[in-house]
Amino acid sequence: MSKKLPRPERRAQLLDVASAIVREEGTDALTLGSLAERAGVSKPIAYSHFETRSGLMIALSKMAMDRQVAALAAALENAPQEPEQVARILSSAYLECALTIGPEWHAIDAALRGDATMEAHQRRTRQDHAAFYAAAIQPLSKLDSKVVQRRCVGLIGTMEALSAEVMEGGMPLDVAVDDLVALIRKWLIGG
Repeated sequence: MSKKLPRPERRAQLLDVASAIVREEGTDALTLGSLAERAGVSKPIAYSHFETRSGLMIALSKMAMDRQVAALAAALENAPQEPEQVARILSSAYLECALTIGPEWHAIDAALRGDATMEAHQRRTRQDHAAFYAAAIQPLSKLDSKVVQRRCVGLIGTMEALSAEVMEGGMPLDVAVDDLVALIRKWLIGG
C-alpha cells in the first residue's frame, strides 16, 4: 500500500493513475477495483473519492475540461482583441490541449454515453464550454448573444470531431486549426 497522502493529493494521484489505465488499456479496464490495485491503495479509498465508476469517469472528464479551460483562459488573457487572433487562440488551444491530454479524452467522452448521470454531466460540460467560447467571441461578433451561444455549441462539436481526426492521423494540426479559425471568423464573428 502507498503512504498516506492528504485527500486532494490522493485524489490527484488516483486521477493520474486512472488516466494511465485508460490510455494503456481503454475505458473498459478502468474500474474502482483496478484503480485501487494499480494505485496501491485499498478499494475503500478509491470508493471514498469517486463512489462509483460513473463518478470516476465524470472526475476524469472534469479534470480534462478544467485543464483545457485553464489553457484557454491563459492564452486569451493577454491576447489582443482582434478577430483573427482570438479565433486562432481558441482553435489552437483547444486542439493542442486535446493532443496533450491524448486519445483517452475521446475514450472517456465515449464512456460517458449511455448512463443518465454521465450524460447529464456531458451536457453541462458542453454548455459550460460553449458559454466560455461565447464570452470570448461575443465582444467581436456582429451576432446576437443567443445566436453566438447556440453556434458555440455547434463549434464545440466540430472541435471534438477535428481533434479526433488530428489524433487519429487523419488531418494535420495546422490544417485543423486553419479550418476552425475560418469557421469562427465566418460563422461566429463575421455574421
